[in-house]
Amino acid sequence: MESGDISPDKLVKVYLRIKEARDELKAEFDGVDKGLKEQQETIKSTLLDYCKTRNLDSVKTTEGLFYRSVQKNYWTSDWDSMNKFVIENDCLGFFVKKLNQNNVKTFLEENPDKLPAGLNAQSTYTLNIRKKK
Repeated sequence: MESGDISPDKLVKVYLRIKEARDELKAEFDGVDKGLKEQQETIKSTLLDYCKTRNLDSVKTTEGLFYRSVQKNYWTSDWDSMNKFVIENDCLGFFVKKLNQNNVKTFLEENPDKLPAGLNAQSTYTLNIRKKK
């Protein structure tokens, strides 16, 4: 289909109808999925209690295996101290190698003469469509 054959008004109208249909399907799916997830969480909680009360880490059943494991998460409530610790102990691996896009953009806008070595940038056009108010 060539976009020149159909008016932009018609394309936007069809796009918005498709978006509305997808939104309705997603809302329906999300409602059903939420209920299913809650049921799964209830079952997982019951099985975790089963392991805890019997001091078991894994259980084999005729339907499958379930097991518990320890997941440990770390965070800091004092970023200044954490940054100092990381520098003093040369453990930069504590951090995720990802740039904060907004901070980099702001810095470069405020300091156009300062460009970090190895910094790459890519710009792409995106198209947004909104319903007429």
